This record gives sequence, C-alpha cells and structure tokens, in this order.
Amino acid sequence: MQSRNKPLADISNLFANAVGAAKGVGDELKAVTRSQAEKFVADMDLVTREEFDVLKARLDTALSEIEALKAQQSAPKKTTKPRRKPAPRKSS
Repeated sequence: MQSRNKPLADISNLFANAVGAAKGVGDELKAVTRSQAEKFVADMDLVTREEFDVLKARLDTALSEIEALKAQQSAPKKTTKPRRKPAPRKSS
C-alpha cells in the first residue's frame, strides 16, 4: 500500500499550477509585445520590398545614364582649326 503525504502533494500541485500560470502570463506578454511591435512598424510608414526594388532599379538606371553623360563630356573633343582668311592680294 502506498502512502501519500498530503502536504507534499499540495505543494507539488501548487508548483505545477504556478508554472502553468507563469507560462500563460508569458504567452500573453509575448502576444501583447508582438501586437505593439506590429503597430509601431505600421506607424513608421515603411516602404514595401516591391517599392524598394522598383526604386532601386530606377536609381541604377539613372546612375548609369549619369556615368554615360560624364564619359561623353570627358571624351576628347575633335577640334577643328578655324579657317584663316586668305591674305588680301596686292594688285600690281
């Protein structure tokens, strides 16, 4: 026959219930924190990944066009010598 110690069983049940309650409080705290974080991010007015990718592509295009224009400007220009007016002929 097994003998049970009533006070130890009560303490054991109390701790088991306390652990379950603490886990429930932890889960609730996690849910509230996540909700607050999502609200904070929503209020920040961040761009979406799609918007970012579109703007990055446009920026890359603009930068390559700028580089092409700079290359055109710094390329050696063909200069033509101005034509000289022929010297007036002296009539003899």
